[in-house]
Amino acid sequence: MSEWVRRLSAAVAVGTLGVSLAACGEPDDNAPHPGEQTPKLMLLRLATTDSVTSLDPAGPYDVASRTAQANLFQTLLTILPDKPTPVPDAADCQFDSPTTYTCSLKENLTFPNGHQLTSSDVKFSFDRLVKLRTPGGLAPLFASVKSVSTPDPLTAVFNLTGPDARLPYLLTTTAASIVDEQSYPADALLQDKAIGSGPYQLAGFKPGAEVSLTKFKNYHGPRAAQNDGVTITTVPSAQELYRQVSSGKADLAFHGLGTAQFDKLRTTGGAQVVDAGAAEIRLYAFQMKSLLSRNPAIRRAVAQVVDRAAIAKTAYGDHVTPLYSVVPPGFGGQVDAFRTEYKQPNKTAAAAILKNANIAVPVPLTVGWTPSQYGVGAKAEVLELKRQLEATGLFRVTLRAVEWPLYQQATAAGAYDLYLTGWTPDYPDADDYLRPFVAVDGAFASNGYRSAAATKLLQQERGEQNGLRRDDLIGQLQGVIARDASVIPVWQGHVTVAAAKDLENVKTALDPLSFLYLSGLRR
Repeated sequence: MSEWVRRLSAAVAVGTLGVSLAACGEPDDNAPHPGEQTPKLMLLRLATTDSVTSLDPAGPYDVASRTAQANLFQTLLTILPDKPTPVPDAADCQFDSPTTYTCSLKENLTFPNGHQLTSSDVKFSFDRLVKLRTPGGLAPLFASVKSVSTPDPLTAVFNLTGPDARLPYLLTTTAASIVDEQSYPADALLQDKAIGSGPYQLAGFKPGAEVSLTKFKNYHGPRAAQNDGVTITTVPSAQELYRQVSSGKADLAFHGLGTAQFDKLRTTGGAQVVDAGAAEIRLYAFQMKSLLSRNPAIRRAVAQVVDRAAIAKTAYGDHVTPLYSVVPPGFGGQVDAFRTEYKQPNKTAAAAILKNANIAVPVPLTVGWTPSQYGVGAKAEVLELKRQLEATGLFRVTLRAVEWPLYQQATAAGAYDLYLTGWTPDYPDADDYLRPFVAVDGAFASNGYRSAAATKLLQQERGEQNGLRRDDLIGQLQGVIARDASVIPVWQGHVTVAAAKDLENVKTALDPLSFLYLSGLRR
């Protein structure tokens, strides 16, 4: 007889004993007392303009799908609000050597169908993720995992090809969710079902329309649901989203409302508007195919005059936060490297940089941007940047715009000296903000920037398992990027939602990667 069957038999026996005692006249504390009403379930309604495209964590990685997956499935580790480092969820994990990462599973973990969650499920989940390698998924991030071994049912060992300090952070992503190996095919996605061990279980799914979640009472982890269930409904427009939350039909509205609608809700008091720092950042990259951009004095002079606060106010009405590093606040090792290097915007300091390098002024700069990909504020943003640069008398700016995806081709081809770009990380670690802008593993940075010092620091921080030393290396790397000014970070976005006035714990539900953890929400 299996351990699970023994536990089930014992539970049935205890339950039968309880019924027998009640039948013999003993009071049943679980039975309703005369005059008492059955407690009303706390069921929440969320609305969004996004559609869930995949319930399978090995599938596409869009924001709406991540919201469903993050609440249906459990990961070995998780990151809790205001705690930048991973903590145990399904397991307690540690490096036993630079290339061996051991996770000890909690006892008595189960899936909603009653199947036990064991290390075999962990191995199956990772092997399946890598085998499927779904386009748009995160399987490539786990390239350092050579294999997963299972010495016993409660131990999973990640064997690495080389030291990788990112692994604990990668294990918090929805791609690292644990699925039931008895229910999932090894070579195909499971499109219409979800069997995980997270705070919720799937109650219903209408693709493109609605996902219904109900509390999973046997979840063992730090995110136990404080509500009884959540229904996520996709609505056709921002107007309908606004109507639902302002009328009280929806308890929470996310992904779809614009800044003007949030401002209106703040003014009318129709709902509470809650902001949290988002992982999205916006920056300008110098394309190193440009002769002008390859000159560090020109890059540093531009960095010296950019006024981030003015851009945030003029283009976005202060709905974004000025950013002084490629790594935003809230991530381990973050330092305001550009603020340290350049202090306040200063025309005199910029002029001295150009004069010392014998560069004639005004320097002609071509700045690229795209009208659609980066939102309605992009045009106002590049116009404000042009105004700032030309107001110094040191630069003459030409703005050029093309639509996406032609813009991607133009930036890669070197059509601009400087171009507007953005970044949202795939995993919650500072490394994911650094890797696009530093040459490593034989690949150039996205803008062609190369620095032996930056590459060395990136390699060192990836292999450093001491958290304090790793944070120091990450800080040093941000300093190198600021001094070289290969890119100029400008602002960090917000995750903003509108919620019913009586909905609690809204801010803790907002993940910086823009999806929602629903278990802490309650009325």
